[in-house]
Amino acid sequence: MKSIKKGNLILIPSLLGEHENPRDFVMPFLTQQINSLNYFIVENARESRRFLRKAGYTGNFDEVKFEEINAHSDKHKIIHFLKPLLEGKNAGLISDAGCPGIADPGAEIIALAHKEGIRVIPLAGASSILMAMMASGMNGQNFAFNGYLPIKSHERSIKIKQLESMSKHQNQSQIFIETPYRNNQLLEDILKQCNENTQLCIACDIMLSSEFIKTQSVKNWKKQLPNLHKRPCIFILHAY
Repeated sequence: MKSIKKGNLILIPSLLGEHENPRDFVMPFLTQQINSLNYFIVENARESRRFLRKAGYTGNFDEVKFEEINAHSDKHKIIHFLKPLLEGKNAGLISDAGCPGIADPGAEIIALAHKEGIRVIPLAGASSILMAMMASGMNGQNFAFNGYLPIKSHERSIKIKQLESMSKHQNQSQIFIETPYRNNQLLEDILKQCNENTQLCIACDIMLSSEFIKTQSVKNWKKQLPNLHKRPCIFILHAY
C-alpha cells in the first residue's frame, strides 16, 4: 500500500501593526504562498482573516478552515490540528504579529510537526525582536531573548539586576518584552535598578509611522522619560 505524502507546515509572518498601505510590506512570494492554502492554524482567527485579506488572499473564507492556538490551548487537543497535514494537506501557521514561533504559542505546534515528520517551512518576514537588535548598536554577536519578565515588582527587580549582571560578565545583550499596558512601570524599574552607565535600547512601534528606537545610558533616560503606555516595545540592556 502506497504511503500518503505528508503536507507542509508553512510559517507565515504577519504585519507588526496597522499600516496605511499593508501591501508595501508583503513580499509577492508571500501572497503566492498564502493563496495556495485553505487551512490555517492561527493565534486569532479574526485577526488572521484581516491580515490575509491585506496580504492579498483571494480565497473564499467560507471554504477556509481556521484552528486557533493560544497560551490557553489544551496540548492534547492541538495535536489533532496536524491531522490534515498527516493526510497530505499543507497548512499555514500565523501569529498575531511578526514571525510564528517567536514569543508565540505557535512554537508548540511546530515542535509537534517535527515529531510527526512534517516538513516545516519558514517564510521571510518582520521580527520586531531582531529588528530592535539590529537597530540597537549593541552586541549582535552574543544576545539572549528572555521573553516577559516577572509581573510582581520585587521579582521583576531581581530579574533586571540578574540580566544586567549577565550582560556585563558575558558581554551579552539582554532582550525582553512586556505587556504594553505595563511598559511604563517596567521602564521605571529598569531605571531604578540599573547602573547609570548601563545602556538601554527602547524600540517601540517598529515599522509604524510612530516608530521610536533609541539607545542611551540609564543616566540619560532618566532625564526624559518616553510614554510607552499601550505601545508594543522591545527592551534591550547592555552593561559594560
